[in-house]
Amino acid sequence: MVGKRWPGALELHHRGLRQQRCRRRRIDCPVLAGGSGPHSRLGRWARVRATPGLSQGSGRGRDRLTKERRLPLGPGPHSRAPGVPTDWPVDPIVSELANALAARGGRILVVGGWVRDRLAGSPSKDLDLEVFGLAEHDVSAVLRPFGFTPPVGRQFRVWREPRAGVDVAYPRAGACDYSPARPDSLEAAFRAASRHRDLTINAIGWDPLAGILLDPWKGTADLAAGWLRAVDAETFGADPLRALRVARLLARFEARADEGLCELCRGLDLREVAVERIAGELRRMLLESGEPSRGLCFIDQIGQLELFAPLAALRGVAQDPRWHPEGDVWVHTLLAVDRAVEIAEGLDEGERERLLFAALCHDLGKPETTTVEDGRVRSLGHEAPGAARTREWLLGLRLGERLAEAVATLVGHHLAPSQWVGQGAGARAYRRLARKLAAGGVTPVELERVARADQWGRTTEDAETRRFDAGIRFLEAAQAARVRDGVRDDVVSAGELMSRGVAPGPELGRLLSRCREVQDDTGWQDASRIVDEVLKSH
Repeated sequence: MVGKRWPGALELHHRGLRQQRCRRRRIDCPVLAGGSGPHSRLGRWARVRATPGLSQGSGRGRDRLTKERRLPLGPGPHSRAPGVPTDWPVDPIVSELANALAARGGRILVVGGWVRDRLAGSPSKDLDLEVFGLAEHDVSAVLRPFGFTPPVGRQFRVWREPRAGVDVAYPRAGACDYSPARPDSLEAAFRAASRHRDLTINAIGWDPLAGILLDPWKGTADLAAGWLRAVDAETFGADPLRALRVARLLARFEARADEGLCELCRGLDLREVAVERIAGELRRMLLESGEPSRGLCFIDQIGQLELFAPLAALRGVAQDPRWHPEGDVWVHTLLAVDRAVEIAEGLDEGERERLLFAALCHDLGKPETTTVEDGRVRSLGHEAPGAARTREWLLGLRLGERLAEAVATLVGHHLAPSQWVGQGAGARAYRRLARKLAAGGVTPVELERVARADQWGRTTEDAETRRFDAGIRFLEAAQAARVRDGVRDDVVSAGELMSRGVAPGPELGRLLSRCREVQDDTGWQDASRIVDEVLKSH
């Protein structure tokens, strides 16, 4: 597989441009493994649409995404060699359940993400249990007093306790293979059950009564070494969404996928997967990863990026190498998303979500606006088409109107911090911009973050040194205009105008809009003064 050219790489054109020759630049994949050394991993052919005689940049962005930050042979910073845990703190309900089930001849294991994350030294919101040694009706009888809901699922029965966030599952296999009279039977039962799990690092069990790990597939070793491997090739394809879950975990743990896992993910058909589940994996990849580009790159490498058509369209779209020496729009986007993670540190979840999706989408308008004029690549006016495409895509992913509108607003104005500082825009312009941003539920501070991610997602000197002087000056100007953190509430109310004799109706609405314009143009905070000015010219 090493050196294979990916489908479609031989027939690439830039829409709207003259017929061009495709140049292909070989790069190493950051997350796929193959061969024996760091530079012999499974590669891909990066597609760069080139105009004859036109420089495409140095490609340093690709180097940055691969050699500098993507090819460590050791484990990532979140991995560590696991020991045998004996004192993991756990919700009291788990201990109570373990004892109650053991009294009936059963056994529970904590499984999945909670165990994996404990070994990796990171927090986990998941708390999944599997029960062995009892019939399903006996499990229900034990769980009912603890407030668990009736089991859901046809093939994989799950009881949920919503307050504690605990799920108890009845495994597809091995549930009745355990017997207290045969202590070794728990390991065999868990091996049969965990065969249906996706990855070895997710197929580790912890016995809360004995305080020991059960690891039939050597997941602890893979976690410590930074590898992702499938548990079983025959069962892996039971849920096609696993391809995106692999991408998310690659990004989160800065891991690598072995060749067998890559082939399995490449063969999955995600077209029938519910869009909400797909969107959920993308969202978690952005919010939980230190380097989301790892996961996005993997999705591209396994041939699944067409699932996210607006992102797939970015591949090979050329940029002016003077401003974007890193390469095409896709490479720039990958770098920008990683930089956005740095910028998002310390923000609340809503701000992080808006920033990361805006960084991901900020150049979605370039494929339809990029042209070559006198040997220069230009993408004039790509903000508005990008905003429209962003809104349509996020709504299609069913991520909610509020998020879609907020991100589209940020995308539609992401060049303003750089442009307005250069043009010397005045306070009036900043107040009007803040009003437009407020309509989308965002602020100038949030816009500056997106612009900073855009500027840092390059291989220029300013990006390397994390400088964005225009952003600092933009926020200073917004502060001077008193809109740094958003517009103030309207000074003039409908009641104020009605007290001056304006009757309810369309005219009242028009005058309110005019009062708002005067407030933004002048910065006045005196309602009577604003009304006097509006009525004087009415």
